[in-house]
Amino acid sequence: MMAIFGHLRKLKHSLDNTSTPQYSFALIDEKYAVALNAQQEANEKDFLLVTKLNDFLGKEIKLVFQNQINCISCGRKTNKSFNQGYCYPCLNTKAQCDICIVKPELCHFDNGTCRDENFAKEYCNINHSLYISLTSDLKIGVTRQNQEQTRWVDQGASQALRVLTCAKRKHAGILEKKISATMKDKTNWKKMIKNEYPDVNLKAKKNNLLEMIFDEIENLGEEFEYLNDTIMKDEKEKILTIKYPVLEYPQKVTSFNLDKNPVCEGVLMGIKGQYLILDTGVINLRKYAGYLMEFTW
Repeated sequence: MMAIFGHLRKLKHSLDNTSTPQYSFALIDEKYAVALNAQQEANEKDFLLVTKLNDFLGKEIKLVFQNQINCISCGRKTNKSFNQGYCYPCLNTKAQCDICIVKPELCHFDNGTCRDENFAKEYCNINHSLYISLTSDLKIGVTRQNQEQTRWVDQGASQALRVLTCAKRKHAGILEKKISATMKDKTNWKKMIKNEYPDVNLKAKKNNLLEMIFDEIENLGEEFEYLNDTIMKDEKEKILTIKYPVLEYPQKVTSFNLDKNPVCEGVLMGIKGQYLILDTGVINLRKYAGYLMEFTW
């Protein structure tokens, strides 16, 4: 039996030449949280422990929560994790926890009230993609253009296609909110885990959306006037089709809850998005970022 021990992070992955994600289980050595809590400079990558997951398909694995949670930002111990890994003080102070991260149309950088201007310049005020994807349904979404594939794999998309580019996250968010009145902007995770999604021609849908978007901008006048200078139409229609490493999709979905039962074990039947699919249930690893875990196989 082999084991690694540390604080959980979301699954790492890269796409191979067949567009299949090659996943790695990621833990962070405890020394990283200690360094953060002592306000010492530390690079998370220097404390990273990874194990290739695709090799474990069809084999028994086990996760055991050690009843300790450390904030992924400041390292302090916390009884409860917020927003996928943050303690309560960081939830209320960090720019990456602000409401505009989940609702980009509410970005308030231009009002001078951003929690962290350097964060905004690096993550928000850069090219963002407005995209459509097939997760559980046809979905509209926004992501930084330099991490499209990462976002699409993380959400469990079977197919995805960029619609257009905006120079700022806020601008893409305004368009996303407008479109979400007629198209879903969230994923039904249980349908996604069962690999249930509609048959949709993404290229045709993209063309329909582009027509609607530019008509909308013209009709709204001054409110959207500035968008004309920040939107870049993507003429290349390249659909990404992702083939997840799954031996068998579940007919019925039940999930592990580490806060109620610290042990998650079973035969690994597949990996999709940030979910491990076991023969005994599924677990969303991203939900438990910062949890101190033992992973054995």
